[in-house]
Amino acid sequence: MHAQTDKTQKTEKTEKAEKAEKSGRKLIYKEVPAYPAELKSHYIGGIVRLKIGISPRGTVDTVTPIGGNPILTEAAVAAVKKWKYTPAASATTMDVEFTFNPFH
Repeated sequence: MHAQTDKTQKTEKTEKAEKAEKSGRKLIYKEVPAYPAELKSHYIGGIVRLKIGISPRGTVDTVTPIGGNPILTEAAVAAVKKWKYTPAASATTMDVEFTFNPFH
């Protein structure tokens, strides 16, 4: 059963990567969100969803929270603002999702 979970997680990650490739933008610099220590020590986790706007130069210009714990969302927004994508002819938007798991 655990092997199936790993396979499912890999499939979900692959699907997300394929969506990013279809948009024509490749992520060239990624910073992982810092897990707020107080939330982790109290075993508070969750999923954060963001809509990001990427400029033609590849910088993240806008970040709009779609859902998630407000403190975890702050951490995710701070990290995503540092991401860099390959340049493109026009601006692009995409949804990103982070899972904060206090047990890892």
